[in-house]
Amino acid sequence: MADSRLTSMDLGLKDRVALVTGAGQGMGRGIALALAREGCHVAINDLRGEAAHTVSAEVSGLGRGSLALCADVSEETQVSAMFKTLNERLPPLDILVNCAGIGDSGPFAKSQSSDWNRVLGVCLYGTLHSTRAALPRMIERGFGRIISIVSDAGRVGEPGLVVYSAAKAGIIGFTKALAREVGRHGIHVNCVSPGATMTDHIQELYARMKQQMGEAAFEERQKKVLKRYPIGRFGEVEDVASAVCFLASDRASFITGQTLSVSGGYSMV
Repeated sequence: MADSRLTSMDLGLKDRVALVTGAGQGMGRGIALALAREGCHVAINDLRGEAAHTVSAEVSGLGRGSLALCADVSEETQVSAMFKTLNERLPPLDILVNCAGIGDSGPFAKSQSSDWNRVLGVCLYGTLHSTRAALPRMIERGFGRIISIVSDAGRVGEPGLVVYSAAKAGIIGFTKALAREVGRHGIHVNCVSPGATMTDHIQELYARMKQQMGEAAFEERQKKVLKRYPIGRFGEVEDVASAVCFLASDRASFITGQTLSVSGGYSMV
């Protein structure tokens, strides 16, 4: 599904302010642009400053306010500095989307704690750092939407992605607990849980696999994988972005503490 096919869903998000972490490419970029099409002003965070500025320019091209924020969300001091700049340069934050993440790969028995630390740092601690930084002003205003991108790996487990699965499961538990804690302040906290989604990174991975395995073997593998998806296709970034926009809107005003799988039926827990 190409960007040119997307149109606004008219969700009443005009002039709300959003921050999307890990938005320099892939899923984060798609979410940021979808929010901008719905009328949001969107701050773009990414570890790579050039990527953040590129997507920020795309948001500005849609006629929305934007701000590029280079920061490593696994580092608390960098997140604090990022929010200081955000609070100085844009109106109060309405929507936080925790999308920054990285994964592990390979058997857990062969992994090292240094590998775990980076995955947990970006996925889990990055979500904690950004959420805590956003909460004081949301509580003060009595309004906020916090949406974290997890994974069906965190719901059902995924071999070869053991630490990643643990990190995403941790975010799901964090979301439930925090939703109970801050609901009285008008703050809704939810997760969106994608299955296999055709981001640029996944498409590059599949291209390498096809080269290594050969086209016929790769296509046979994909057919077997798709049997686990009742809808019969892999996800697109826009599928995830649309779910985020809905949860960010007042149409989801009675939804909190939930994990919405956007996975074509891969996970039904």
